[in-house]
Amino acid sequence: MQFRQLQYLVALAREQHFTRAADACDVSQPALSEAIRRLELELELPLIARSHRFEGLTVEGERIVRWAERILDSHASLLHEAASLRAGVTGTLRLGVIPTASTAVAELSGSLCTRYPLITVSFDEDLSSVEIAARLDRFELDGGITYLDDTVTEHHRAFPLYREMYTLLTADDPAQPRRELISWREASTLSMCALPSVMRGRRILDQNFADDECVCTPQIETNSVASLYAHVKTGKWAAVVPKTWTDVFGEPYGLRCTPLEEGRRPTIVGLITRNDAPPSVLVAALEATASMLDQTSSGEPIER
Repeated sequence: MQFRQLQYLVALAREQHFTRAADACDVSQPALSEAIRRLELELELPLIARSHRFEGLTVEGERIVRWAERILDSHASLLHEAASLRAGVTGTLRLGVIPTASTAVAELSGSLCTRYPLITVSFDEDLSSVEIAARLDRFELDGGITYLDDTVTEHHRAFPLYREMYTLLTADDPAQPRRELISWREASTLSMCALPSVMRGRRILDQNFADDECVCTPQIETNSVASLYAHVKTGKWAAVVPKTWTDVFGEPYGLRCTPLEEGRRPTIVGLITRNDAPPSVLVAALEATASMLDQTSSGEPIER
């Protein structure tokens, strides 16, 4: 058995197409098909449901591809460990980020790269919390910045970073006096744009509105906080955005930011990683950095 056979199988499971999988692996389609056929012979198991085209993995194939992902991830971790022993921690970390944390994550990456200058970080942003957890479990990500609710922390190592606070973003009206605070009920009376309801961040906002005995029904939905800013700038809508965005960008010209009353439930955003033992040297460096940045009241990593 060779690593390339496992790489080809994982690529085929991901791409669901022989030609696309071969292109992703930079090999010819016949070479990829033959390598997987030899793997089936060696394991004495049918891995691919075949006809004139790819029809998916067999039940056995689904089980084997999970092992292949784990083996390839361990192989990459071994190489990173060896490189770190030679020259210090090095390699590329793949992080998934929920839309609301896109600005706050810079503090984590900045601190990480300062402590470990040979590390590079690749972000995949505007992902839902569900997608981050799924991609992490498929070894497509090394970590994720997401909401630390019970569903996530039961299955992953979790490191709190900050409490998410909210601001009402509206078009600026010089004729209206500024407010120091606004209620969720009052905000619900405005024409709103928001994240989609499938996203955890939106469901948190809906709960805050419900806690104030009101409902918000946005006319515009988008998975980009930057798009929320653009829609509010037209003067037709308002939006609830995380305070971390106003901390970074301030109050853009033509817009007004008014703090919202604090919700009844604390919303914690943090880093999650796979609950494997031991973590790779790269993930260990990420976890160590995140544990130093905890701005929540507990100050301790969450272990479940």
